[in-house]
Amino acid sequence: MRRELAEEVPGLEVAHLAPYALEEATSVDGLSVPIQVFQGRWSGDPETVDLHEGVLLRWFTPDMLERLNLSPGLGDFIRRHAAEHPPAGSPPAATRLLREEAPEGTELHIVGVHLYLEDAHGRILLGLRHRDSAYAGNTWHFLAGHCEREEAVACLVREAQEEAGLVIEPDDVHLVHIVHHVDSPSARPRIGLVFRAGTWSGTPAVREPDRCVEWRFWNPKDLPTDVVPYTRQAIEGVLAGRLYSQRGWDRR
Repeated sequence: MRRELAEEVPGLEVAHLAPYALEEATSVDGLSVPIQVFQGRWSGDPETVDLHEGVLLRWFTPDMLERLNLSPGLGDFIRRHAAEHPPAGSPPAATRLLREEAPEGTELHIVGVHLYLEDAHGRILLGLRHRDSAYAGNTWHFLAGHCEREEAVACLVREAQEEAGLVIEPDDVHLVHIVHHVDSPSARPRIGLVFRAGTWSGTPAVREPDRCVEWRFWNPKDLPTDVVPYTRQAIEGVLAGRLYSQRGWDRR
């Protein structure tokens, strides 16, 4: 393991490296191959390492995994490890279960808010995601964010300010579309709430360049080719006056 680390990322010193689990994978010729998985600790900046194999190193939290293209079973494996090794200071397991466990027969959904913002010419605002973004890299998307422990409209107001420096009034926002979507059979389902702001102030500015590199207004009937699929679907739904659509459920 240390030899591989030295060959792939020279200078990355992992403390307390130890075996964690023995997993199995299927080789190209169909044989079952045992894989020894190690665990260790490192708190460095992945931008500073000299990467000799692969193209990119990044830190990710377990809740970001479902947006990544992972090898089969890797996401579940990492989540299992995270559950067995909670960060210092996290609430006890019983408390976490009370917060996270869904009633029997249901599944927790991720709720996202999306801003449908029009200029004086009826064009809508979209942002170009950074090419290295964990989700939808180099693709146009709504100004959007995930709800924390807050009201959906309050989340929208906060995200508009944080991501683009825009000020919108909560009382001047109304719901225009809902997308119920799932990215893959193993991903957590999502509910996308699309809100239109009647008025707004400010000039869209890139405030989070690691996520979005450009804001631009587009004619909703002449969108760029690379638009997040459910974003395009939601825009088409708004134009058609439909409040609800769904996507990805046929791939379950």
